[in-house]
Amino acid sequence: MEALLELEKVQRVLSLMGSRGLSGSDSGGDRFLAHFLLFLAQPFDSLSMEKKALLVSDLLRKVDADTLEEVCHLASIEYTRGEGRIVPASSSDQDMSSGDPLQPIKKLKLHAEKLTVQEAPMVGFHAMKRANSTIEDFCRSYFMFHGLDVNKVQSIFKFLPVLCFTESYIYQLDDLNEYNLHMVPGNDASSTVLEREKGSSNEASLTCMLYVLDDLLQRQGLMTDQLRSELKSGIQYWSLERKLCQALSRNEKISIEDVMEAIHLKSFDYRVLNLLMYRLTGQQVNEVHMEFLSISEFLVEISDDLYDYEDDVMNNTFNILRMFAAIYGPSEAPKMLAKCIGEAEEKYERFSKKLDPTLSGSYWRRCEEATKEGGKMSGHAYGTWNIPPLIRDEQIFRLERSKKRHDI
Repeated sequence: MEALLELEKVQRVLSLMGSRGLSGSDSGGDRFLAHFLLFLAQPFDSLSMEKKALLVSDLLRKVDADTLEEVCHLASIEYTRGEGRIVPASSSDQDMSSGDPLQPIKKLKLHAEKLTVQEAPMVGFHAMKRANSTIEDFCRSYFMFHGLDVNKVQSIFKFLPVLCFTESYIYQLDDLNEYNLHMVPGNDASSTVLEREKGSSNEASLTCMLYVLDDLLQRQGLMTDQLRSELKSGIQYWSLERKLCQALSRNEKISIEDVMEAIHLKSFDYRVLNLLMYRLTGQQVNEVHMEFLSISEFLVEISDDLYDYEDDVMNNTFNILRMFAAIYGPSEAPKMLAKCIGEAEEKYERFSKKLDPTLSGSYWRRCEEATKEGGKMSGHAYGTWNIPPLIRDEQIFRLERSKKRHDI
């Protein structure tokens, strides 16, 4: 999390540099200058910003490359002209006793990686744990659409680094977004408030962080306009989630248009992974498959929301049943949602007939398999939906559940 926040700072400074005409054509140079500006902005004794600017301006007029090399030498730092990097030297770097003439080069590269790690997108362990079940489900449910056998280990591990990193990074951003939705129960139901936690991210910072993933995929030769559009769908979804959930917390009206847009955007990560698979396998995007899967994803999201209904109320996160209850009331909401599900299932039936029969059968079996396994999986409970009892007062529900947890 700390690394992400540092990365966010750098991205903001880079944006500022661009708006002030301070950026150059060298992205590496711009990042160096961004880090330098952040360093200058840090408090140091009683020096004011004006004093720092004057000191640095005066110093830079006198400093040249020779001066920097002398500083490197004094600080026991080896400057490598070819690599253009400053690498800490140590006695072990000079040790050739292993007999491996490439050993110093290997260590040089290792040092370089350590120095640049904060400039690269990173994911945390918690995000990887959250992404794990999604990656498993994606492989079992979507690989068949790429002609791959999920039971062959090499099929998974060949693509796992890109898929796992991308999904983990998205989950990390999702965690940051949920900071904005964190509900803090007070002493009674009426005092339940929506509180922004320290370090919470807004839409601008999420966009900046997503740009880093965009840049990584671009450098890997995987980015396309369609993929970039799906990544932006994530920003749209998080924005709508904040808008809708914060409105509910203030007892404000919400629109069915926003709700339906949000539920359709919610599976953007699966579409991102699927589009990556087309790039990784060198295939053209199959729009028939994409459209069929988008309908299935819609039904899956509803199924997941029904399964997670109480938890989503507790956490003040997006849930279609919550939204329908707020719009239509507790008595009409289940009927309206059932109608929505029925229409989607009819569409699902029509589009499934456009698939190759073997593929359609395999996907159907996967849905049945996932439904039997239970929990949040890609299989939706086709034809056997169970809408849970609605919570009529969310604030009281949160307070009562919080008390139960406290008593335990």
